[in-house]
Amino acid sequence: MVRAQRLRGNGMTDAAVAALVALTIGYAIVDPPGPSSWWPAWSAWPVAALTSAPIAVRRRWPPAMLAAACGTGVPATVAGAVAAGAIWLTFVPTALVLYSVAAAAPARRSVAGALVCGLAAVAAILVFYDRVFPGLAPAPEPSELPPYWPVEIGAVCVLLTAGWAIGTVVRWKRDTTARLIRHLAETAVTDERRRIARELHDVIGHSMSLIAVKATVANHVADARPQEVRAALAVIEETSRSTLAEIHRVLGLLRSDDDPGRPHLPVPGLADLPALAAHARSAGVEVDLTVREGAALPPAVAMSVYRIVQQALTNAVTHAAPTRCSVTVEIDAREAAIEVVDDGPRPESHPGPRPDLRRGRPPRAEGHGGHGLIGMRERAKMYGGTFDAGPRPEGGFRVAARLPYNPNGTLT
Repeated sequence: MVRAQRLRGNGMTDAAVAALVALTIGYAIVDPPGPSSWWPAWSAWPVAALTSAPIAVRRRWPPAMLAAACGTGVPATVAGAVAAGAIWLTFVPTALVLYSVAAAAPARRSVAGALVCGLAAVAAILVFYDRVFPGLAPAPEPSELPPYWPVEIGAVCVLLTAGWAIGTVVRWKRDTTARLIRHLAETAVTDERRRIARELHDVIGHSMSLIAVKATVANHVADARPQEVRAALAVIEETSRSTLAEIHRVLGLLRSDDDPGRPHLPVPGLADLPALAAHARSAGVEVDLTVREGAALPPAVAMSVYRIVQQALTNAVTHAAPTRCSVTVEIDAREAAIEVVDDGPRPESHPGPRPDLRRGRPPRAEGHGGHGLIGMRERAKMYGGTFDAGPRPEGGFRVAARLPYNPNGTLT
C-alpha cells in the first residue's frame, strides 16, 4: 500500500515535470534564438510533447525510456524540427531519464547508456548545423545567443554528465544505506544471540553447579546418612524446577518478537537475591547478604546485578565450597555497586565421612579467563561500568562491579 502510494506520487511529479519541459521546448521552437524551423508553427507542440513524454514514466522502465527520449530527440534534431540555438533543450528529457537509469542500474550499464546518448546527440547536432541550418531563413532580429554548434554540444554534454553523476551518487547512497541496514540487522542478531547465550550460561551454570555439589554429597553419604541424602535430593528437585522455569523465560524472549501480544515473563531482580543466597547456602556456602537500596533500580539494571551476584556465587560454590561468602549490593540514584568476597575453601569441621568437594576442581580463573568472568565483565561494560575479579592476598576470591545508570534506566 505504501509503495503503491509512493509510486503514484512519484508518477504525478514526473508527469508535471514532463509537462513543464514540454512547454519549455515548445516555446523555444516557436520563438527560437536563431532562425526559425522550416516546420509549421503548430508542429512545435507535438514535437515537444513527444520528446518529453518519456519523463512521465521514467521510473517504471528507465532503460526503455532512455532509448525513447534519445530516439525522439535525435531524429527531431536531424529533421530540423527543433529550435536553432536551443537544441540542447531537446535533450533535457534524455538527461532526466539518464538520471533514473544511473540511480537504478549498475554503473557499467548507465555509463554505456550515457556514452551512446552523448555520441548520438553530438552527431545529430553536427548534422543539423552542416545540412539543415544553412537552409533556414535568417532570424528577423539578431539574438543575444547566436546559434553556435560548440555551445550546443557543450551544453548537451554537461546535461548528460550531470544527470548521470547525480543518479550515480543517489544509487551509491542507497546501496550504502542498504548495506548499513543489513550490517545493523546482523549486529543486532549477533548481540541478541550473545545476550541469550549469557542468560543461559548464568542460569544453567549456577543451577548445574549446585546440583553437582548436592549430587556428590548424596552419593558419598548415601549409606551413612540417608536423611542428608533426602535433603540433597530435595535441593536438586527445587533447583531443577526453578532452572526449567528460568530456561522457559529466556527461550520465551525468542518468541516475543513473533508474538507481540505474548505477555512478558518477569525477570529476576533484587527481590530474588535472598533465594539465590539460600541456594548457595544449601551447597555449603555461608552467605551473608547485605542489600542497601537508596533508590529504585530500573529492571534492566536490577537483572544485571542479579546475574553478576548469581555468577559470583556459582564460582564460590564450584571452586570454594564449603566456605563463607559475603555479598554486598549498594544502590544509589546513579550507580549500583556489587562486591562478592569468599574466604576460599576450608576443611570440613564436623566428623563423619564427607566427600572432598574440592578434589579435581579446576583452579579459579583470574583476569580475563573463564566464561563466567567474561559474562560479568560484559554486563558491567554494557553500562559503561567497571569490573574487577581476582584472588585476595589473605586468601579467597573477590568480585567487584559498578554499574552506572541514568534514573530512566538508560546507559550513562
